[in-house]
Amino acid sequence: MTQLLEAQNITRIFGGGVLNKHHTVAVDEVSLAIHEDKPTITAVAGESGSGKTTLARLLLGMIRPTSGSIRFRGQALSTMDRQARRAFRRQVQAIFQDPFEVYNPFYKVDQVLTTPVHKFRLAASRAEAQQRIEESLQMAGLRPEETLGRYPHQLSGGQRQRIMVARALLLNPKIILADEPVSMVDASLRATILESLVRLKRELGISLVYITHDLTTAYQISENIYILYRGSVAEVGNVERVIKEPQHPYTRLLVSSIPLPDPDIRWGQETDIESKASTAGAARAEVQGCKFSNRCPFVMAECRQKAPPLYQTNDDRAVACYLYKEAPVVSGQAIAEHLAA
Repeated sequence: MTQLLEAQNITRIFGGGVLNKHHTVAVDEVSLAIHEDKPTITAVAGESGSGKTTLARLLLGMIRPTSGSIRFRGQALSTMDRQARRAFRRQVQAIFQDPFEVYNPFYKVDQVLTTPVHKFRLAASRAEAQQRIEESLQMAGLRPEETLGRYPHQLSGGQRQRIMVARALLLNPKIILADEPVSMVDASLRATILESLVRLKRELGISLVYITHDLTTAYQISENIYILYRGSVAEVGNVERVIKEPQHPYTRLLVSSIPLPDPDIRWGQETDIESKASTAGAARAEVQGCKFSNRCPFVMAECRQKAPPLYQTNDDRAVACYLYKEAPVVSGQAIAEHLAA
């Protein structure tokens, strides 16, 4: 089975040099797979500091893993020549959290669209380039006559973000990595932008890796989800199963924090977990064994001795928790490939 994009047991450690002995494990043995012939929307979720953005930068080839490998169509990014790297850059596009940082305020927004057209030689003439740009804007839900020729400050946050969607579409990519793409826009615009992303998968066959701290939107648009805690996969599987029947105590904590229309009701009743989670400094304290052990009400002696492996509790779900040690152990790569199939 050909994987379009695959992370194989990747770890990324920052620090630990001669001048700085302290090191931080930002991503810890994470595997993820996107199949060539099966477009999917895969969510990567977790609280701040869980390693989501570092994982995105690794998948984009912006930084290299300390161990493990990122592969595109079977070839490791670290071994790619210039031509292969160029193809990868075109096929794997990114949409970042704050669109305003991408723009030069002294140039009209047209520049972020014309630059990739010229760089990747996408058009043989100026008229063809203009046509491609206008088509990509329309696919992103924008009217070219209301967008082109303006400066970034003259557009709304939602418009600026959708221009970045249009920029990605210009290159006809196979995968878009969207890192918190709606966190900086008004709530009224989030549904519009997310619907645009879902339509790309449905109509154009583009896979999406959706990185977010918002489980509500992850549940709405994705098929599979990876829950990260301090760089490690706590739970992974079909999004319907993981969100509606969370197994890892950390996933339960996240789900219980999702607000419902009635302010007196929240998803779940994990008050013991929340009281532990509110302990000052608990989340970032150095622990041995399971990284969540100092916040977990179900902690056992073995939790403090060795980090748990992934236990496959369903065909389409695995959990890194000793509460499920009767289930078979599965490798991160194996469950990632199963979900991508």
